[in-house]
Amino acid sequence: MLQPPATSGAFDAKTVLLGALAVIGVLYLVVVARGLKRAQEETGVSPAPTPAGLATGFFTNFWDTLGIGSFATTTAIFRQWKMVRDEQIPGTLNIGHTLPTIAQAFIYTTIVEVDALTLISLIAASVVGAWLGAGVVSGWSRRKVQIGMGIALLAAAVLLFMKITAIFPAGSDSLGLTGIRLAIGLVGNFILGALMTMGIGLYAPCIILVSLLGMKATTAFPIMMGSCAFLMPTASARFIREKAFDPKAIVGLAVGGIPAVLIAAFIVKTLPIKAVGWLVIVVVVYTGATMLRSAMTAKSEPATP
Repeated sequence: MLQPPATSGAFDAKTVLLGALAVIGVLYLVVVARGLKRAQEETGVSPAPTPAGLATGFFTNFWDTLGIGSFATTTAIFRQWKMVRDEQIPGTLNIGHTLPTIAQAFIYTTIVEVDALTLISLIAASVVGAWLGAGVVSGWSRRKVQIGMGIALLAAAVLLFMKITAIFPAGSDSLGLTGIRLAIGLVGNFILGALMTMGIGLYAPCIILVSLLGMKATTAFPIMMGSCAFLMPTASARFIREKAFDPKAIVGLAVGGIPAVLIAAFIVKTLPIKAVGWLVIVVVVYTGATMLRSAMTAKSEPATP
């Protein structure tokens, strides 16, 4: 059973956090609207989503809300059906999944108890990591993206395997971090924020990080969803500035994802997702391997005169 807020101070901190998230959400919408308008003016193509894009947004965000994550599954779908160019996938993931993730953050930050200082500190660390990471990844060539995402997907498969097999410590009843454990958490979430911009989701590794630091498993939900909700708009701004995204795909992920989050959080709530996790691992390993193979093939091809 979830615990009620321990102090009014913690509640007030969460209220401020959610208020800041609402402001960032509005600013994000303004930046995305301008980016979509610019893209349409330059290409003459409407950013209206395709049925496949909407379905992808619904499917991936449904499982994302239940803890599977969305980046690896979305990448697999994009590559399998050639929906988005490889070099545009990191930006499309971060921009398109932002609104559904903000919805998740509002829901789980409200209903799950966690120490306010720990929550805000870890979120801030992930945002800094994402800002720095997006500045690097947004300028990568297709081959660099393929190599980076190929490695990231294989790493994601390993982390998801660790999550569903529970081979890491189960954690304790602690709702927060102090001292050296807080410092380790800050460094860890900074790194996870940077890796988000390369296409490796934060959910599975954040759950592992929280458990290894001895926190209660449920605290991972507001931490990982809050981190993503704040860092993704930050990263998105840099990807939009560099035009490193697919307009139709980001709208499909956002529009299809919002109802999926609400259904998963308030109606379904929980499912026996271990079997789905094994399927995702297989798909992610295959997609990561094909990414790396594409990069190696491109290297071996003779240069075009």
